[in-house]
Amino acid sequence: MAETEQQSGSTPEDEAPEVTFMVPKKEISMVPDMGKWKRSQAYADYMGFILTLNEGVKGKKLTCEYKVSETVERLLDLLGTLDRWINETPPVDQPSRFGNKAYRTWYVKLDQEAEALVSTVVPADKCAAVPEIAVYLKESVGNSTRIDYGTGHEAAFAAFLCCLCKVGALRVDDQLAIVFKVFNRYLSVMRKLQRTYRMEPAGSQGVWGLDDFQFLPFIWGSAQFIDHPTLEPRHFIDERVVNEHQQDYMFLECIKFINEMKTGPFAEHSNQLWNISAVPSWSKVNQGLIRMYKAECLEKFPVIQHFRFGSLLSIQPVNP
Repeated sequence: MAETEQQSGSTPEDEAPEVTFMVPKKEISMVPDMGKWKRSQAYADYMGFILTLNEGVKGKKLTCEYKVSETVERLLDLLGTLDRWINETPPVDQPSRFGNKAYRTWYVKLDQEAEALVSTVVPADKCAAVPEIAVYLKESVGNSTRIDYGTGHEAAFAAFLCCLCKVGALRVDDQLAIVFKVFNRYLSVMRKLQRTYRMEPAGSQGVWGLDDFQFLPFIWGSAQFIDHPTLEPRHFIDERVVNEHQQDYMFLECIKFINEMKTGPFAEHSNQLWNISAVPSWSKVNQGLIRMYKAECLEKFPVIQHFRFGSLLSIQPVNP
């Protein structure tokens, strides 16, 4: 506990206390522990990170101009490596249709290489943080026992990016690149994993959930549309609009993926999204999705019991 006390004292900038990095571990083992999570510094930091990026992408297209730093380039290389490993690890023949066991072979490689990969993006003077940050990367690609993937894994990737901001690898002016370049590339790798290994949705609510696998691109994707002169929420269920604009808008990329993966009427297989198409404005959609994300993901024990806490995302309560 000494390390926590040492961090919480207010000290001048030039004498900032040494942070003792630690390998993150699970802290939420029973439903009553959820209160600890909601009061924690980790929850405040995580939600602050999501909302800051949400503000940053408002009204912006994926194809707009923005700065791409060296760290962002290295993160794209890291994700490119994960992508290449999928090509090198083809699915195996097996009787069950879902959960191809080749995923486990792919995952072992990440498990072994994660720290080496993360060390390429963390500043040299913060190399002690690598084992802590690498845990979030490993948690962000799905579960190798169940061969499933869901919003808890997606949250681990957002936590990974949040930690990179906290150690100064990513900066304020990387905001657009974090969402449009890095997170978007992460999504494409996850979709490839889901398709290649026929991963099961983790903790899916089926037709009552927003999406089998993702949530954040719908939040940030709806923010991109705020104050759009012509495209309204009712338009995203029109396949022509999706095909015409999906390279500019994350939300429409998600809809395109759903249309490719699911058959039958949209209103039946994606009822929650269908309901969203009736909301009058994108700002209302965006606010509603943030509320839904808190309620359906961050406040659900089956999701948060897997979240890990260390020195960068701490279970300690927020200082009043």
